[in-house]
Amino acid sequence: MTNRLKRLELTWIGKEDRPRLEPRILLEEQELSYAKRISNEDIFDNRLIYGDNLLALKALEQEFTGKFRCVYIDPPFNTGQAFEEYNDGIEHSIWLTLLRDRLQILHSLLADDGTLYVHIDDNELGYLIVLLDEIWGRANRASIITFKQGAPTGHKAINPGCVTTTNFVLIYAKDKSKWSPNRLFVARDRDKRYSQFVLNRNEPYDKWEIVPLIEGYAAAEGIDVREARAQTKAEPELLDAFVMKNVQSVCRLARPDYKAVSEAARNMIDRSKAKPERIFHLTREDHSDFFFIRGERILFYENKIKVIDGQEMSGEPLTTLWDDLLSNNLHKEGGVAFPKNKKPEALLKRALELSTKPGDWVLDSFAGSGTTGAVAQKMGRRWVMIELGEHCHSLILPRIRSVIDGTDASGVTSDVGWKGGGGFRFFKLAPSLLEKDKWGNWIVSKQYKPEMLAEAMCKLEGFRYAPDREVFWNHGHSTERDFIYVTTQNLSPDQLRFISEQVGPERTLLICCGAFRGKPDFPNLTVKKIPQAVLSRCEWGKVDYSLNVTEQAPVVAVEEAKADASTADGTKTKTGGRRKKATPVQALPLFAGIDNGSK
Repeated sequence: MTNRLKRLELTWIGKEDRPRLEPRILLEEQELSYAKRISNEDIFDNRLIYGDNLLALKALEQEFTGKFRCVYIDPPFNTGQAFEEYNDGIEHSIWLTLLRDRLQILHSLLADDGTLYVHIDDNELGYLIVLLDEIWGRANRASIITFKQGAPTGHKAINPGCVTTTNFVLIYAKDKSKWSPNRLFVARDRDKRYSQFVLNRNEPYDKWEIVPLIEGYAAAEGIDVREARAQTKAEPELLDAFVMKNVQSVCRLARPDYKAVSEAARNMIDRSKAKPERIFHLTREDHSDFFFIRGERILFYENKIKVIDGQEMSGEPLTTLWDDLLSNNLHKEGGVAFPKNKKPEALLKRALELSTKPGDWVLDSFAGSGTTGAVAQKMGRRWVMIELGEHCHSLILPRIRSVIDGTDASGVTSDVGWKGGGGFRFFKLAPSLLEKDKWGNWIVSKQYKPEMLAEAMCKLEGFRYAPDREVFWNHGHSTERDFIYVTTQNLSPDQLRFISEQVGPERTLLICCGAFRGKPDFPNLTVKKIPQAVLSRCEWGKVDYSLNVTEQAPVVAVEEAKADASTADGTKTKTGGRRKKATPVQALPLFAGIDNGSK
């Protein structure tokens, strides 16, 4: 028996299986992008991505690692509807694997002080918590929110047992030591415990006259107490309005925790008990003053008033029970129908208020009907949404356009004072870089134009795609002195020598080419053949990693790619055969020799 310690973790069938994801490039469909300027504060660099969300997340890694302040996802709840052909153990295993793969990339995309929100029901809640603890770290689990999403009415109320009216939102910090959420308050009905009233609050405290609240109301209205009771019973809002108008005078008495208060406060409590007819005052520098009478503290209603959505109202600190976000008009929000799956805009508003500020990046990789992007746009946050379903076009596009146009008056529009403006860019995932020809050999996809190939190779090799129109061999860089050049040409020794001289001794260049002759021996050049140099890197040709496992396409085996690769570093080449005449280096344009993708 070994003494080796193992970490506590959740295990399942296939946990060790991990996809070899291809880092795709993103292609903008400009006819679907949309923008409208209304003010100088408008934000236009938002992105809506159509495609498999796991591949899309991988595509975002190079540009967005560590940049998102908030990630909100609402993944499929695994109710069993998509897994009818699998037994229970396999069902959970597939769901956990698919979600794990996404959560790991989301972890890398989140900023060190960022926040993750995962919306889930009770079917996989326990498993998901353990999975998130493993990826994020148990110490970074911030809260488990119970979100009331319905009432015990309708057909579900007929069933025996407990009626399900709640979902859950798991909140994790990327690094709790760097996490600083905002302090939020939620609106509450008038606290009826505040049932006393100081008739003469403007006078010195030792002359205050404390009476029941209804007497204060009667005195203010110039009526007797009996009539005041009759009025406020028939119209309770009259007393509510009176309280809000006189928060400095409405109060209650509360017995303080004698052991928890300071020595000075205990002394005041003792003195007020000894002289119950007097009011005692204790000043405090950093907090509101203490007032005591008969051993109890006088609490004023003004300390319960918070500014929420620009209005003063009764409020209390946000708790882990969110039961105040029910929307009777949820089906109308955004002007789109998304039965049983749409989340209220107020829920996303709360998440963004808790963990972001204007200008921060927000990500939702299960966009659904587009609620996250709609709320982020209205609140001045930058956003990225990913959606594979056809509702990306039929629901999200028209919804976000109406938000930008300022014609969407639903949801949180009035709460945040949204008037419209801004824009977004619409992207789709590029096809796989490699495809098989009719003989079963891997080749660069005929759909790839020269600039697409250059950008794809930059992403695969860890370079930033930034082609220099003045320097034909500069398609991107990894540092200030390290560059990449992509071409499908067969480069001769003379061409390589010319490029080496152009690069110079102070810089280095990675050349990805269709082929090269001879053995490159230039200290500032590294030469690789494409596609051979990248064959074993990824699962080429796979387009669907979606959670709908019954529709997943077959995986292109990595081993098959390895078998087809003649080399991974491009140092071994075939010789023999007729050589093509080399193109003079001086004639090489940007993207020289790359097929234009036409068939």
